[in-house]
Amino acid sequence: MQTLDGVQDNIDKIAALFPNCITERKDAEGKVTLAIDFDKLRQELSSEIVEGREERYQFTWPDKKKAILLANSPINATLRPCREESVDFDNTQNLYIEGDNLDVLKCLKETYLGKVKMIYIDPPYNTGNDFVYEDDFAESTSEYLANSGQYDEQGNRLVTNSESNGRFHTDWLNMIYPRIKVARDLLTEDGVIFISIDDNEQRNLKSVMDEIFGESNFLAQVVWERAYSPINLMKHFSPAHDYILCYGKNVEKAICNGIPRSDAANERYSNPDNDYRGKWKSSDLSVGPAVIANIYPIKTPSGRVVMPPSGYSWRLSKTKFEEFVNDNRIWFGADGSNVPSIKRFLSELRKTGITPMTFWRYEEVGHSQDATQKLANLFDGKKYFDYPKPVELVKRIIALYSNKNSLILDFFSGSATTAHAVMQLNAEDGGSRKFIMVQLPEQINEKSEAYEAGYKNICEIGKERICRAGKMIKEALSAKQEDIQTLDIGFRVLKLDSSNMEGVYYSPAEYDQQNLFAQTENVKSNRTSEDLLFQVMLELGATLDSKIEQIEIKGKTIYNVATNYLVACFDNEIDDSVVTAIAKMQPQYAVFRDSSMADDSTATNFEQIFKTYSPNTVTKVL
Repeated sequence: MQTLDGVQDNIDKIAALFPNCITERKDAEGKVTLAIDFDKLRQELSSEIVEGREERYQFTWPDKKKAILLANSPINATLRPCREESVDFDNTQNLYIEGDNLDVLKCLKETYLGKVKMIYIDPPYNTGNDFVYEDDFAESTSEYLANSGQYDEQGNRLVTNSESNGRFHTDWLNMIYPRIKVARDLLTEDGVIFISIDDNEQRNLKSVMDEIFGESNFLAQVVWERAYSPINLMKHFSPAHDYILCYGKNVEKAICNGIPRSDAANERYSNPDNDYRGKWKSSDLSVGPAVIANIYPIKTPSGRVVMPPSGYSWRLSKTKFEEFVNDNRIWFGADGSNVPSIKRFLSELRKTGITPMTFWRYEEVGHSQDATQKLANLFDGKKYFDYPKPVELVKRIIALYSNKNSLILDFFSGSATTAHAVMQLNAEDGGSRKFIMVQLPEQINEKSEAYEAGYKNICEIGKERICRAGKMIKEALSAKQEDIQTLDIGFRVLKLDSSNMEGVYYSPAEYDQQNLFAQTENVKSNRTSEDLLFQVMLELGATLDSKIEQIEIKGKTIYNVATNYLVACFDNEIDDSVVTAIAKMQPQYAVFRDSSMADDSTATNFEQIFKTYSPNTVTKVL
C-alpha cells in the first residue's frame, strides 16, 4: 500500500549485477539496511574515475541531488474514485485525475509501467508570472512522506516563480526534473514524449531531457508558429513561435506515422505521359557532393547533351540510369529536351504519410489566438483560459506516434486540450485511443470570469471542457450519419488523497500494547469500499479503467475487476459461504479486510477454502 521506493529498486538492480558491492549499514533510526559500497562499485565500473574538482562536462543546479531523491522517494497516497463528477463511470476507459502530478505519477508508476504510448505536456514556461509546484526540499524525508498527497488550506501547492527570485531557474528545474524522470518509466519501449516550451527554459529543458532520456533518443525540436501577427508594443522582437521538444524512450523502436497526405499534396502528382503506373511527380536527378563515377553526359531524345551542375553528379550510375530509361522512369519534358528527372509514382510511396518537417505553420496546426477563440466559443463566448494550445496542434502530435488503441498521458492537463484532441482524432479515424489527464486543482482568481461563472478551480473547467467537446464531436458525427456508439467521450474522475490506511498500518513500531487495541480498525473511517478497491487495483496491477462488475452474494457486495482478475469484498460479517463463492470464481487475486471475517472459524477456514476451490488464487488481507 505504498508506492515503489526508487532508491531501493535501484539498489536491487545493482545487487543483481554486482553482489560484491552490497553492504549493510545502520540508518538514522538504528535499523540495519542494505546500501551500496561505492568504492567497490567504482572499481567494477571503470579503470579511470572522474571525481572531485576534475573538469568534466556536466549539467547541474542547486538541489539537483534532492530533486533526484524526490523522484525516487515513495509516498503513502492513493487515488479515490469520484463517481458523481465522472461521465459514464462504468464504461469509459478515460481517466481524469486531480492532484499533484508528481504524486499521481508515483501512484501510477507500477501499474502503468511501460504502458503509455505517448506523453504530451505543456508545463509552466517560467515567464516570471507562472506558478511552479512547491516541492519543499527543506523538510526531511519522513516529513515529506507524511505530507505527500496533502494540500495546503487553499487546496494547492503552487507558488509564483517571479524573475526577482534568486532561484528563478533552480525552482523551475527542481519542479520539472523529478516529474519527467518518473514519467519516462511509464512509456512503452517505442513510446514518445512531446513537451511544449518557449525561450525562457528551452535550453534547460533540452539538457534535462538529454540527461533523463539520453541525447541519442532526441527526435526533434519542432518550431511552432503560434502567432500570425506581430505585437507592435514589444520593445525589440515580437515572439512568433514556441518549441516542442520530442524524445523517444528508445529511438530505434519509435515509429513515425507521418502526416496524413492531404488532397493538396496529392494534387502535385500528375500523369502527362499516361504512364500505366498512374500519377507521378518529377524528382531531381542530380545530387551533391559529386561522385566522380556518376559524372557522365546524358543525351536527351531531342539530341541535347547535358551534364550535372558544377559540384554535383547524377544520382544514378550510368548503368542504373539506362535501366530507368528503359523502364520509362526518366522524364525529359514534353518536347524531350529538358534536363532529365526521375519519376516518383504516387502508387509506389512506401508510407501513407508525409515525413514531418520541424517547422509547423499556423495554417496547418492553428495558432494561439484562434485556439483561445475556439475554446471561448465552446463555453458560450466566455474566455476562461489565456492561450490554450490548438486542438489541431495536439492532434498532429498524437497522430504522429500513436496507434488507434494507444494510451495518451498529459500530466499538465490545464484546459484539457489533449483530451479534446484524442476524442476528435478517434472520431476522424475510428480509433479507440484512451487518455489520462492529470491536473492540480489550482484555485481560480475570485475576480476572474470563470469564478463568476461558478468554477472554483482549473479541474472543474477542464472536466466541463471534455464534456462539451465530447458532445460537440458526437453531434458532428450524427449530422454526417456516422456511427457514434463506439466513441468514448466519458471519463472516470479520481482524486489524489492520503492513504486509506491508518498510521498503524505503516508504523507499528510507534504503538505499544496499551494503545494497540484502540487501533483495531486499520482503515480510515471516512473511506468507502470503492476507495479501498481502487487502492488495491493500483497495488495489484489492474489498470484504473478496468471494467468493474458489482454483484451481491449472501447480502454482501462483491467487486469483480477485469473479469476475475481481481475479486474483492470489504463488507463485515463475511462467513464461509461468501468466501467459498468467491473462491469458486477462481480469480487471480482475492482481497478481503482483516476485520471482515464473521468469526474465528471463518478466519481459520479461509486458506483451506481457497486451496480446495482455487489453489492458484493469490489472497490478500487488508
